Parts: sequence; structure tokens; C-alpha cells
Amino acid sequence: MQNLENLVKTGQLKRESGYQKEFDGLVSSAKKRLVDAKNESLSIESRFDLGYNTAHALALAALRWHGYRSENRYIVFQCLQHTLGVGPEVWRVLAKCHELRNRAEYQGDVDINVKIVNDLISAIEEVENKVSELGTI
Repeated sequence: MQNLENLVKTGQLKRESGYQKEFDGLVSSAKKRLVDAKNESLSIESRFDLGYNTAHALALAALRWHGYRSENRYIVFQCLQHTLGVGPEVWRVLAKCHELRNRAEYQGDVDINVKIVNDLISAIEEVENKVSELGTI
């Protein structure tokens, strides 16, 4: 985990032991939100918001499982290549969604469409599969 240790040295991550209750809570919350994110009767913005928060919970769970924490949501997504071994086709989608979320939250620029929500859900499913392989802390 040298890459994660390098992020500790730069202050992007902190070492902090994970604990099972936190990990389980993040995963449980993510699974419930994913069901709702897939609900096509909800607005596209709601589905995106639910999906984004699902992705963040799973990415944070993976980071916590490895004994690290970050205050920066973007870093949590970037670390997925090191915490779960997912490729850029996954974490780049999540990084793009982070950018879209920030524009919506801080600038009122809501540019969400069905394609990005479907890409987000596919990325989440990949992350969820990898998180399920982690086991207990």
C-alpha cells in the first residue's frame, strides 16, 4: 500500500484503524441507496444523488477497511485503484460524477442525464462486488 502511504505523507490521507461496525454501516447504507438509485420512477437528479452517495459510502468503506481516512471525497474515489484494484474505467466515472455533483451543489449547474446515471450505477456495481470480497476488518 505504498501509494496510500504516499498520500499520508502529503496529508491527503490519515492512518486510522477501521472498525467493523463502521464498515458494515457504510456497506448497508450503500446497498439501500443503490436500490433507490435504480428506481426509474424517481427523478434523474434524485437517482444521481442517491448513486453518488452510494459510490462514496462504498469507496469510503474500502478505504476504512485498509485503515485510512480522508476528508476529501475526490481522494476517496481516486484511492479505489489501490484499495480495491478497480481500473480507471470505474474511478474515472466516479471522479466525473464528483465533478457534476460539485457543480450542482456549489454552482447550481445541474447537468445530469440518464447515460451518466447508468454509467454511475455500473461503476457502483463493480465497486460493490469488490467491497463484498474484502471480508471482516
